[in-house]
Amino acid sequence: MAMNRANGASAPRRITILGSTGSVGTSTIDLIERNPGAFEIEALTANKNVKLLAEQARRLKPQLAVVADPSLYSALKQALADTNIAVAAGPEALVEAAKRPASWVMSAIVGAAGLKATLAAVERGACVALANKESLVCAGDLMTEAVKRFGATLLPVDSEHNAIFQCFESDQRRSIERLILTASGGPFRTRKREELRAVTPAQAVAHPNWDMGAKISVDSATMMNKGLEVIEACHLFAMPEAQIDVVVHPQSIIHSMVAYEDGSVLAQLGSPDMRTPIAYTLAWPHRMAAPSARLDFAKIATLTFEPPDPLRFPALRLARQALKDGGTAPTVLNAANEVAVYGFLEGRVGFLEITDVVEETLAAMPAVPMTSLEQLSAVDAEARSIAARRAKVVGRRA
Repeated sequence: MAMNRANGASAPRRITILGSTGSVGTSTIDLIERNPGAFEIEALTANKNVKLLAEQARRLKPQLAVVADPSLYSALKQALADTNIAVAAGPEALVEAAKRPASWVMSAIVGAAGLKATLAAVERGACVALANKESLVCAGDLMTEAVKRFGATLLPVDSEHNAIFQCFESDQRRSIERLILTASGGPFRTRKREELRAVTPAQAVAHPNWDMGAKISVDSATMMNKGLEVIEACHLFAMPEAQIDVVVHPQSIIHSMVAYEDGSVLAQLGSPDMRTPIAYTLAWPHRMAAPSARLDFAKIATLTFEPPDPLRFPALRLARQALKDGGTAPTVLNAANEVAVYGFLEGRVGFLEITDVVEETLAAMPAVPMTSLEQLSAVDAEARSIAARRAKVVGRRA
């Protein structure tokens, strides 16, 4: 397993939040503010939302606030001019924030942009709460090798992987038959494929159960999110692709399961609220109170399950194939998907064309062995360029 269990940190725990203005970041801050005196903030970072970042910084008083977009440095500097909070901007500033002396780092930057900062936190042996699945999708072998080399701790924040982590008996790993990831099926689970052609961005981001950012919500609607989670689970738990199943569970009550050779299946249940898995990582190896709604099984009454439909949602097939191909294939998959999803959100790519762009980009860039972070960056850039050209073509077709 990629995670190294360590002794619990004494309070107050010093933390950094990479991506503090997104849904995971704001949920993390909600938990922190409910526990005054338990945490001290080293650094907060955001992509573009200077207004919210400045508000958070004033309340939490970090040593450093960083905005990823260099053009917004002056705006952040002005917003915090009457404080003692240091201000920085740009991609390298994100990395520097991750290097600062926080014992616990929330990695919640969306997409491949969070990779370098996450790796920087790992390389100083920090406890990293990983909400940025792309770090393991794009650079799984590099990331897990660094975790072992530098004695870091990886704690999964995604509800599915967090659930598995809670049910995964490390000393019994040879007895584990399967990991079972659950999927809500997204907002279009019951629609016919042809009906998906007219789906709008507003419809795609309206997830029936979870409150997530736009990109992740679209990934859930295409089920690419579940494909990325299969890849992430392989690296987190050192399990082969063939032993990782996906089942659609529309109620989002069971977050994932671990099946053992004696027929036992351990499952983690809870209301669909990201504050539950975040709280588990924030207090780990202990637990802390969280305001998530408590389950009332009498009201829930029924939990249902069904297999994912590979014809309506081919993203899962593409992700599994990229995992089997190995090397650079998952990096290409992720880069092409990011380009296609943002094209969809901007109205330039149809919903069904998202996976078309990904499949065509994968075909144009056969997998080669992954050797370094520099190579990964080059592959990522080339895949984005090819995907952007493919997106223009499908945009014209749509």
